[in-house]
Amino acid sequence: MPTTRRRFLSLAGGVTAAGTIPIVVLRPLNATPTMLNAAIRNFVGEAPIRTGKIKLDIPPLVENGNTVPMTVSVASPMTADDYVRSIHVFNEKNPQPNIGNFYLGPSSGRAQISTRIRLADSQKVVAIARLSDDTFWQAAAEIVVTLAACTEEVN
Repeated sequence: MPTTRRRFLSLAGGVTAAGTIPIVVLRPLNATPTMLNAAIRNFVGEAPIRTGKIKLDIPPLVENGNTVPMTVSVASPMTADDYVRSIHVFNEKNPQPNIGNFYLGPSSGRAQISTRIRLADSQKVVAIARLSDDTFWQAAAEIVVTLAACTEEVN
């Protein structure tokens, strides 16, 4: 069937109108501490999680949850026999409990990652390091957010 000018204009108008309709994505806005614990257990399994060796440097009070600076460092010599395999960061109230996974090796030089994260609300952030001997170490911090991120509303 040949495309006429009238048919082309009606299709183009329909595509333009469809582009102006807001798309609402449903996602869990109220994550819970249970979801945080489940995400951590999914990662470490039944292995014990120790405290120490890892430092979570994040401001305890942030004005804007859209860009929260965070540094995680682990005390490790980073040699072929003793190194950090990975660092995983979890949160309590964002729509997704896992903020990020960072994989390291002996040639990484030092066991440290720095990034910026988004926080939906005041909550607990947990960093877990997996060492080459398959031990898990954690550090946690409570962060107060005055202007939340991740929960923009469509008007």
